Amino acid sequence: MPGTEAPPRERLAAVRDTIAHTAKIAGRPADAVTLIAISKTVPAERIEPLLEAGQRVFGENRVQEAQGKWPALRDRYPDVVLHLVGQLQSNKAAEAVALFDAIHSVDRSSLVQSLGKAMSASGKRPDCFVQVNIGEEEQKGGVAITELPALLAEAREAGLPVVGLMAVPPADVEPAPYFALLAKLARDHGFTRLSMGMSGDYETAVLLGSTEVRVGTALFGARV
Repeated sequence: MPGTEAPPRERLAAVRDTIAHTAKIAGRPADAVTLIAISKTVPAERIEPLLEAGQRVFGENRVQEAQGKWPALRDRYPDVVLHLVGQLQSNKAAEAVALFDAIHSVDRSSLVQSLGKAMSASGKRPDCFVQVNIGEEEQKGGVAITELPALLAEAREAGLPVVGLMAVPPADVEPAPYFALLAKLARDHGFTRLSMGMSGDYETAVLLGSTEVRVGTALFGARV
């Protein structure tokens, strides 16, 4: 597999090939997994080679950063699908709903209510993933596993189109048990979509059922 110093097209092809190969091992079709190219902190001129190579699904961590670079890129590539994968402040909910096609970090009551109001006002309804604090880490976002059923009920009551679950496992430990737990939670609640897996562990995530992998470093190189 090419290193992150390789040309963008080669890195993109390598990640796509790895996803397809891993999905085959798991008995899944390659197109069951969506590659989200995480372009946070990446300037537009470094994103464009991936757009030219056909990548259309991207993820950003911050509303303000995405507002600064994606409107112009979308003018040239109108079929781009944009995901918000970072934590979202409730006071940015309306801006997030206006800009993004999917929001991966729904994790608390106040945000559910803000997103519900923004969607009702705008008529735009981006897909929502509920983020689960799968490793019970105080410093991370995500709803506690025990509080997941109540938040899902509240999200549905507020009219959010919840399509699946998202998680970031603890760093520097084997991620497979955490991915397996998230997959079980998804099944228990009737979801088929799972946002899990990043540059260091997306192969494991695909083996365990991920439908959306969030890959940045393997495509763009280490962030400075």
